[in-house]
Amino acid sequence: MARNGFPGEGGVADGPEAVAASTVRDAGLAPAGRLKVEWAEAHMPVLARVAGGIAQRGRMRGVTVGICLHLEAKTACLALALHRAGARVAITGSNPLSTQDDVAAALAAAGPRVYAWHGCSPQEYRSFLNAVLDSRPDVILDDGADLLALLHAERPAQAARVRGATEETTTGLHRLRAMAAEGVLRFPVIAVNDARMKYLFDNRYGTGQSAWEGILRATNRLVAGATVLVCGYGWCGKGVARRAQGLGARVLVAEVDPVAANEAVLDGCRVRPALEAVGEADFIVTCTGNRGVLRREHLERCRDGVVLANAGHFNVEIDVEGLRALAESERTVRPAVTEFRLRDGRRLHLLAEGRLVNLAAADGHPIEIMDISFAIQALCLERAAGRVAETAGGGGGPEPAGRVVPVPEEVDLEVARLRLEAAGAAIDALTPEQGTYMRSWR
Repeated sequence: MARNGFPGEGGVADGPEAVAASTVRDAGLAPAGRLKVEWAEAHMPVLARVAGGIAQRGRMRGVTVGICLHLEAKTACLALALHRAGARVAITGSNPLSTQDDVAAALAAAGPRVYAWHGCSPQEYRSFLNAVLDSRPDVILDDGADLLALLHAERPAQAARVRGATEETTTGLHRLRAMAAEGVLRFPVIAVNDARMKYLFDNRYGTGQSAWEGILRATNRLVAGATVLVCGYGWCGKGVARRAQGLGARVLVAEVDPVAANEAVLDGCRVRPALEAVGEADFIVTCTGNRGVLRREHLERCRDGVVLANAGHFNVEIDVEGLRALAESERTVRPAVTEFRLRDGRRLHLLAEGRLVNLAAADGHPIEIMDISFAIQALCLERAAGRVAETAGGGGGPEPAGRVVPVPEEVDLEVARLRLEAAGAAIDALTPEQGTYMRSWR
């Protein structure tokens, strides 16, 4: 193992090409990646405003930020905003198939330390995570909690110097709350995913559009008139189902939560157990964040030609090994489509190896959606760097160690206000009498 980058424990294996202290596939791809980043920056006015304020306040100067996120153009915009504000940034991708090599090269050429390439092996992925931790981050931004889990499990002494972190996803927050419940979480983590300006837009509108963009890019199939099964009716599932309806599909929903199932019924979906519904579906999209959603017993009942896609998080929602065991043959029929032919002749088509279809087969959420989410991330990282983020109840005291804490309400509202300004929209304000009425019980 050759070290490449910041000094410290861990290390990263030599990769195809190093740019300064970074490890990327091909430095020559930087001009193409720069065009992607410039296009994204031109459509991210909220992040630009937030980044300007952070740079002016100067609280991120000299702060080392470790980032594990899907490494594509919008993420590069966030990393560059922090870099320009004076932070030292070390970044890797949070999914082997979502890293875009041209963007990684462009970001490395611009200053941040980058350790990532598309299609990295599990061993390379792990070495990249360690390379980010070798930077000795003061604050961490994670997507799925892989970086934070590795830090706590294998480098606990280093965790003592981390001031705080932020987490982007529902899946990551499940893991981090489990860590906090066990008493092993060493510092506060701000639950960015739970901010209203995040989950109401990123999870619903972002996943809804980008999941179908990935499915359609990969398959070139018609959705109108098809039957779509959405497994999980949280905010992501709602978005996927609503966009399927808009494309003219008949939508089935499988759920374990009776409240969410009732929402699906009132939204015009049929709600059936997954074992019953899979046999009707032309497209099946998992949106749960849990494992084993489509197991062997489900796959055995799928119809010929079905398309299987995961819009949850890790590649554990669809039992790929179970699918492989059922098949007599498999082949790649399109760049992101693997066809599994069962012994009775049925063909099941798995997208993007069961990984996140919106990022492994497309470019992820729309730019304007990530403009909102990454503006929240930037403000929360600034708070984490100072360990002074207020909780939802206010007070302004230091954050408690070892807890998952909410995004401060003023951060949520600030991003909402900036987004309205960018959209050319305006709202009313309560009159003094209305404010008094809302605070009164008489």
